[in-house]
Amino acid sequence: MLMAMALWLLASCTRPSHPVNIDKPMPKVAHPNVSTLSPADQLRYRSFLYESISQQTKGNYAAAFDLLSHARTINPDAPEVYYHLAGYHVDMGNDSTAQAYFEKAVELDPTNDTYVEKVGQMYINQRKYAEAINIYEKVFEANHKRYDILQLLLQLYAVQNDQSQMLHTLERMELLDGGNEQISFSKMQIYEQQGKKDKAFAELKALIDKHPNDLNYQVMFGNWLLQNDKADEAVKIYRHVLKEEPDNTLAQMSMLDYYRAKDMTAEADILLMQLLKGKKTPESEKQALMRQYVMTSVKANVDSTRILAVFDEVLQTAPTSSMLIMKAAYMDLAQMEKDTINTVLLQALALEPDNVSARMQLIQNIWGKQDYPRVIALSQTGQEYNPDEMLFYYFEGFAHFLQDDHEQALEVFRKGTAQINDESNPEIVSDFYAMMGDILHEKGQSEEAFAAYDSCLQWKPDNIGALNNYAYYLSLQNRDLKRAEQMSLKTIQAEPTNSTYLDTYAWILFMEERYDEAKEYIDQALANDAEVSAVIVEHAGDIYAAYGDIPKAMEYWLKAKERGSDSTTLERKIKEKRYISH
Repeated sequence: MLMAMALWLLASCTRPSHPVNIDKPMPKVAHPNVSTLSPADQLRYRSFLYESISQQTKGNYAAAFDLLSHARTINPDAPEVYYHLAGYHVDMGNDSTAQAYFEKAVELDPTNDTYVEKVGQMYINQRKYAEAINIYEKVFEANHKRYDILQLLLQLYAVQNDQSQMLHTLERMELLDGGNEQISFSKMQIYEQQGKKDKAFAELKALIDKHPNDLNYQVMFGNWLLQNDKADEAVKIYRHVLKEEPDNTLAQMSMLDYYRAKDMTAEADILLMQLLKGKKTPESEKQALMRQYVMTSVKANVDSTRILAVFDEVLQTAPTSSMLIMKAAYMDLAQMEKDTINTVLLQALALEPDNVSARMQLIQNIWGKQDYPRVIALSQTGQEYNPDEMLFYYFEGFAHFLQDDHEQALEVFRKGTAQINDESNPEIVSDFYAMMGDILHEKGQSEEAFAAYDSCLQWKPDNIGALNNYAYYLSLQNRDLKRAEQMSLKTIQAEPTNSTYLDTYAWILFMEERYDEAKEYIDQALANDAEVSAVIVEHAGDIYAAYGDIPKAMEYWLKAKERGSDSTTLERKIKEKRYISH
């Protein structure tokens, strides 16, 4: 717990993004410190100060900073100026200056909690916890009603692992709000860590006495006894609670732990089923229990039919989509037939149609069978229930694409891009734009295609497929060849034996009239795949012709013809024994 508190503290103390204090209201400046100034200087000072705040509100930070600096020149004893200037220095990375200015603001006005707490926050950011504790203790000393300061001090003492001060702070918190369960549990844990079991017991006993009719506190007492080697006494308490309230989940869970610790397997199994079928057992507890049961059973090589029987018995009593999804996951682990698993997933969707996990798993199972019409139907329904889930647009669009319905695929991808936001998965968004680029290029809309590829690479600069296609299509138009070369180079660095990528790179070098290098890479493309496409083979002929080896070029051109090339210039190349571009 102490370490958890410490980690929470470190995570929560981040530097403000702008000089305005986000955590607290801006310090009041209606009556700035101008008492030692002449009336004229007072007027000038107020003018610069208020105008700086106005400019800051408008987002004109440079102007606001200059105005504050002028105000400081006029009145170097104004704490509010140092406070605001410190915020700007934080943003500029001038931490030492920011610290000096925050401390100066406190020096000039030590009664201003905003200034003082900002210094404390700064110390926390710098991990100067002792200094931060000193600051916040002074704040609490000035105002004993600040419960929030005690909470912060508790976290700081936890980071320092100062258990005595943690206890002192918890006691002060009790005085303020009369005590609560969390404070009592925190004190108990500290006493336990200190080995002061009598004090831990006294704390728990006080909690029980305060809530004599709450059976859950009785169970907590039993748990404490069990942890302290007093199992017989603990079990008496559990049984008493279960006699009063047979479906008390907390007592049942404790008894289950007891049975397992004593290797009372039969009793544990009976109680486990009671919990799994119990109407009062929270769903999260059921899932945790079932997950533990499955893991233990798999490890013990329990037959899958027995495990599935337990699932079915639980589902018959209390069917939930989460339990059905867990069952499907186990069936997948057991390598059962996809159709059988899909039946379970459909049951989950019948109970909870907007369950993304179940629908996505079902789509992926069906995808493997290439049942694209069904994928499309499931994806469209998913969009109705979860319109912001981009994967449903992805699967529908891709399914249309694989059915050669490219117009419909493009429309779906465009719908999907409307759902893009800052939290979208970059890989999915990148693939959206990559496929849009492919379709748009196929339609002859080169500029739109290139714009789509640019968007793709903004989201994922190393989308290898998009880099290859973009580079190749640029080379076909003999434009931006240097950029095309750089993009293509990334693809062969990522996959140095991919013949398609090697061919693209070789072709770009060919277009740049770097024939020696082009020949080297086209040879690699051919060597890595004996069944390369007719296009790659024809490229090899073109490159060898430019290199000056016509016999070899003829060999590749004839091979391209055998492989069914649809090139409009291939016949002329063979007939005239030379490279022809158009």
